[in-house]
Amino acid sequence: MALRLLGMALMWLGSPATAELQSLFPGPTSAGVADRAPASLFAGSDAGLFRAVVRQPPVQSLPRVGDRVDRLLALIARAEAGPADYDAVQHGARVPPPGPPTALTLAQIDAWIAATPNQPHAIGRYQFIPDTLRRLVRAEELPPQTVFAPGVQDRLAMVLLREAGLEDFRTGDLPRSRFMHNLARIWAGLPLPDGRSYYEGYAGNSATMTWADFEGGMARIWPEAG
Repeated sequence: MALRLLGMALMWLGSPATAELQSLFPGPTSAGVADRAPASLFAGSDAGLFRAVVRQPPVQSLPRVGDRVDRLLALIARAEAGPADYDAVQHGARVPPPGPPTALTLAQIDAWIAATPNQPHAIGRYQFIPDTLRRLVRAEELPPQTVFAPGVQDRLAMVLLREAGLEDFRTGDLPRSRFMHNLARIWAGLPLPDGRSYYEGYAGNSATMTWADFEGGMARIWPEAG
């Protein structure tokens, strides 16, 4: 659930869904490969983003789209964050953030990223890497003072679920196996049918659950989906 990995991943995948290229738990091949210092969440290519938004929409919790989606998010979190859940920080981060992620603002997370180059920065229940977090913050027009609370993390994860084809899957227009494959292209801790991460061995990634667990979990949530 990075070394400019976003751009490389998009070149490979040709997909709007952004790969989460750092998982929380080291797998058999994990080496804790560090990322380069990313651009600011609030500067560089995104300069002026927040200044251009005159009236910010209120930050809301995860839209109540149903218990099934909540359970899907929990399944993803199991692969990406483990027991740390919303306060998870990537295991390779030698210098941790200044407090629990759920107590930090986006500006504080941004400052931590800028101050600690050459280490991984995947953070939160869904292990957002800087490039992904930057893109989602921009898409949701969240101001820097937004607290990285559970509801905010869920809200950002919902954007990724929709990019993976959640709505088509829920209406039966996307097979479960294809949806699972799309999810594995976003979250490196999720496995493919061969049990390996879509990014196996790349930047130390490895699946953190078995295919049987992933498939079984999805089948329990959506037993009628093919």
